[in-house]
Amino acid sequence: MITTLQTQSTAFYPGFITDSYYTANHQILRITFIKHASLLFEFQNKTIYIDPVSSYGDYSKFPKADLILVTHEHQDHLDPVAIGLLEKPGTIILANENSCKILKKGHVLTNGESYHFDNLIGVFAVPAYNTTPDHLKFHPPGRDNGYVLTIGDSRIYLSGDTENIPEMKDLKDIDIAFISVNQPYTMTIPEAVDAAKKISPEILYPYHLTNTDVNKLENELKNIPGVDVMMRPLQ
Repeated sequence: MITTLQTQSTAFYPGFITDSYYTANHQILRITFIKHASLLFEFQNKTIYIDPVSSYGDYSKFPKADLILVTHEHQDHLDPVAIGLLEKPGTIILANENSCKILKKGHVLTNGESYHFDNLIGVFAVPAYNTTPDHLKFHPPGRDNGYVLTIGDSRIYLSGDTENIPEMKDLKDIDIAFISVNQPYTMTIPEAVDAAKKISPEILYPYHLTNTDVNKLENELKNIPGVDVMMRPLQ
């Protein structure tokens, strides 16, 4: 269960929107939307970055990372320069195998593996892949990661670059979901609607929206019962 504390604040990082939530025991989770698939989570004085990429933000102006998650090796998700700017002694990097090979560091997580960070945050790697035959070359099955984070008593799904795959039906009790919508690389709008119905999160953030008609997407998603759709600048 997660409770909205504040939405669309710009007080934390000028030029970027931050939403804040209460998790268990009134612990605050802040989510800053950098761009595309690049996100910053802050919880209990820990900073967690998802797919940081330099062209989406000046990471020299952001706090150093305690934990960095990389979904896969494409340049709009893996940027060694951004990671270098965010690293400090003790920073943990979790990524798929190809990303770790490129970085020459990090802890490999494959689909179905988990990692517990600082006895505070659980990370579970889930499948992310294309299903359309002529799109398999972009994200083949078994290579890339999505992630389910357990933060406090809340569960957050980060889809990574994926289409509407069967494994989504196994995602349970998701409080916040980030679902990628961008053909030909990820989901169509109808696929995203179906995925949202399967996952049924309390809060849904469409992301990775480069070539997506955002107005049409919002209109298609807004009538899903029990799902609060939050549109943020994640093109």
